[in-house]
Amino acid sequence: MRHVLVLLAAGLLAAGCTRSSSDNPSPRKAQPRLLTTATISDPKTFNPILSVDAASSAATGDVFEGLVRTNPLTTEQEPLLAERWEVDSTGTQWTFHLRRNVRWFDGQPFTAADVVFTFQVVFDDRVPNSFKHVLLVDGQPIKLTAIDDYTVRVILPRPFAPLINAIGIPIIPKHILEPALQNGTFAQQWAIDTPPEKLVGTGPYKMTRFVPAQFIQFERNADYWMRDDDGQPLPYLPGRVQMIVPDQDTTYLKFLAGQTDVHYPRPEEIAELRQKADSLRISVDEVGIDPGSTFVAFNRNPAHYVRNGKRDPRLDWFTDRNFLRAIAHSIDKQSMIVNCLNGYGKPAVAEISPANKLYHNPNLKDYEYDLDRARQLLEEGGYKDRDGDGWREDSRGNVLEFSLTTNAGNQVREKMCSILKEDWTKLGIKVNYRPLDFQTLVEKLSMNYDWDAVLIGFTGTIEPNNSANFLRSSGNLHFWHPNQPEPATPWEAEIDQLLDQGSRELDPQKRRQYYWRIQEILHEELPIIMTVRDLRFVAYRNSLQNFRPTVWGLYRPELIRFAE
Repeated sequence: MRHVLVLLAAGLLAAGCTRSSSDNPSPRKAQPRLLTTATISDPKTFNPILSVDAASSAATGDVFEGLVRTNPLTTEQEPLLAERWEVDSTGTQWTFHLRRNVRWFDGQPFTAADVVFTFQVVFDDRVPNSFKHVLLVDGQPIKLTAIDDYTVRVILPRPFAPLINAIGIPIIPKHILEPALQNGTFAQQWAIDTPPEKLVGTGPYKMTRFVPAQFIQFERNADYWMRDDDGQPLPYLPGRVQMIVPDQDTTYLKFLAGQTDVHYPRPEEIAELRQKADSLRISVDEVGIDPGSTFVAFNRNPAHYVRNGKRDPRLDWFTDRNFLRAIAHSIDKQSMIVNCLNGYGKPAVAEISPANKLYHNPNLKDYEYDLDRARQLLEEGGYKDRDGDGWREDSRGNVLEFSLTTNAGNQVREKMCSILKEDWTKLGIKVNYRPLDFQTLVEKLSMNYDWDAVLIGFTGTIEPNNSANFLRSSGNLHFWHPNQPEPATPWEAEIDQLLDQGSRELDPQKRRQYYWRIQEILHEELPIIMTVRDLRFVAYRNSLQNFRPTVWGLYRPELIRFAE
């Protein structure tokens, strides 16, 4: 799972098996048997530094590696491209010792120069990315130096508690991409029209084929550095295929038909899968509460609502606490749990999930579902039906009307939006609901900012500072008003300050007070309005071995294989 927040299309990624060279892979007809993951949309980029969405991250996640990775069982960081590291007594100098037996796909050795180059890219102002916001210390980039070919020194201006949880970004090859950085074209490198063989990583799999709207195919990296306890090369699987299936009903049918091996079921599918477990030769396991968040947000970006000196009234509504609290009181979470999650869920109150036991704030009081209270708040805000047509107007006579969207194909979210629209209509708010394909939605949220209200989700992170690209006023995924040169509000300035303070404190028990306060501010100011969290399940073929899912990702996926 990515260590910075990414936009999440449809929960966890499903998986299965296939092997074919045609445009429509036939999963069971040939050997060797491959593991296939499924996602709801095409990736937007193959450049791991530029990725902000789950589909892109999934496409490149096994092609590139970081210095460290998260052990999802312990939630601690473990060695990956760095075999060990140490920190000096001041906490400001870290030394990473790199593995010496790692090669890029083109045969070139992986060295410290690649690590230093990768971080140079991240901190380059010409390269839009999420990692930068997580790795800044008091607004300044961290400094990396190559001591020799296999030693990297990181110099910090002060102790920075999140460093080891933030430094595992995907490392990219200097010998391939340095010219693009020098001539200012890095942001255009490795788009989805790039031939897969041009993607040069160090990971366990190489991308071999991409057919838009159909599949991405990978094969095992025969020169991968990792070995099992007996010295045998990893990964065990000869390859995998990631199906692109925009319709969740079709994803489910593929699993029932035996075309996939792993499926993360929607709530309405769980009972049937449990009933058919023996005949399908599958196991259905409860994984845990969603570590991420699904919420409603309103666009507060003046770049969209202030044109030619004229201010759109929607910007006033979406920044009005009376309006936002009315919306919070109109979210029927119990109905969503029953009708959208089949009872497999819980109301979401804090931005950090209860799955993150250390940093989740358990003390927040939820906004009770109460349409009468919502009406009262709208009245207090000056939103009244002045002409008796059933729709409220603001104090200047503008009808309270806006658009609502989510990602098309995610039926749980589409049902949730139907509930939202029904209740908002009861309040006299005119809602124009239109779901969008995920790529279009990501473009609106992160590029052209052309949206009003959205129901969307983010992946969760173990380290709260890894949400800095979302929480900081300057963050690229602070999407209600991203990339602010200075905080637009006092409460956003306070969150920025709390992030800095939290990163200074090395004691986790003391650190959490800062992140608890951030959750309080979000709960009070409501730039995001929490909905519900689902209880995650996974169904998988009994022939799969070493398959150990957790809410934070798969444990040692390189060990997964099929029984002989």
